[in-house]
Amino acid sequence: MVNSLKKPTFEEIRPGVKAPAQETLLTPRFYTTDFEAMAKMDISPNEDELLAILEEFRTDYNRHHFVRDEEFKQSWEHIDGEKRQLFIEFLERSCTAEFSGFLLYKELGRRLKNKNPVLAECFTLMSRDEARHAGFLNKAMSDFNLELDLGFLTKSKKYTFFEPKFIFYATYLSEKIGYWRYITIYRHLEAHPEDRIYPIFRFFENWCQDENRHGDFFDAIMKAQPKCLNDWQAKLWCRFFLLSVFATMYLNDIQRSGFYASIGLNARDYDKHVIEKTNETSGRVFPVILDVEKPEFYERLEVCVKNNEQLRAIVASKTPKVLQLFQKLPYYLSNGWQLLRLYLMKPIDMTVKQGVVY
Repeated sequence: MVNSLKKPTFEEIRPGVKAPAQETLLTPRFYTTDFEAMAKMDISPNEDELLAILEEFRTDYNRHHFVRDEEFKQSWEHIDGEKRQLFIEFLERSCTAEFSGFLLYKELGRRLKNKNPVLAECFTLMSRDEARHAGFLNKAMSDFNLELDLGFLTKSKKYTFFEPKFIFYATYLSEKIGYWRYITIYRHLEAHPEDRIYPIFRFFENWCQDENRHGDFFDAIMKAQPKCLNDWQAKLWCRFFLLSVFATMYLNDIQRSGFYASIGLNARDYDKHVIEKTNETSGRVFPVILDVEKPEFYERLEVCVKNNEQLRAIVASKTPKVLQLFQKLPYYLSNGWQLLRLYLMKPIDMTVKQGVVY
């Protein structure tokens, strides 16, 4: 734990520019895909819905929203110690995730421009939204005398290749879980303004509507591609991506529960609410969703939380790295076993379940 009387220190690539967080299985990733396959995609089965979404993107409801006001113009030195470190980490992770979306959507817009103009324009306009989000978050970091070099991130981060349907699953869930994360924090702080430690949270209501529209776009694309949703493989992959996104969020947030406590939230309760709502929302498009109300779901995630605590303790020890590998192995195996058991839990079949409330 960081001494609350001292300012946290971060590795910098040059003065005032934070070095990117070390990449792990839980850090935000940058993605690339098969651009030719995306360009050849037939959207005609759901073109009307996609055109309606495109009109919403063109309207640009938030074009005047991301403007810093007078409340930002003050010293933030009173946010110090561990709270400062956790808040900067929150801003960095959020900025990196938004910037990842910007890069992917921008490249898709460029590559599809002359081959699939409707999809190209949708991706270009979504990249506009993500650039605003990333820029706003990076400017917030500068209030704490740090920022990210987004150009350096572009060149230095490893890119993960996903075929188009996996991009759809992953980005749909990323956008929808982003909506529920932002709106849940916003509603909490609207009811408890005394917990709003920094003005960026006032922007979350409009902000999350961008996430919601982006998610609706990927919903519409998947409905235009029946193979993404209507066969046995789709059911297996939907379960995989739901579990991956939920487990990653839960393990990250519990590790940083101090941040949520600083804004008056219990990290576990917050995550359970976000997971439940994202799971329900996913049921509008995915053929299956996870049974997150079954006690076993969180019991197994809690085993992973404890395993990760042991793994961090091993890394922090003075044990030689070769020996650390052997010490870590049982916890890695345990995590793998818990996640496999969660994956094999009987899902909820949405092809026979009606009336999911959004």
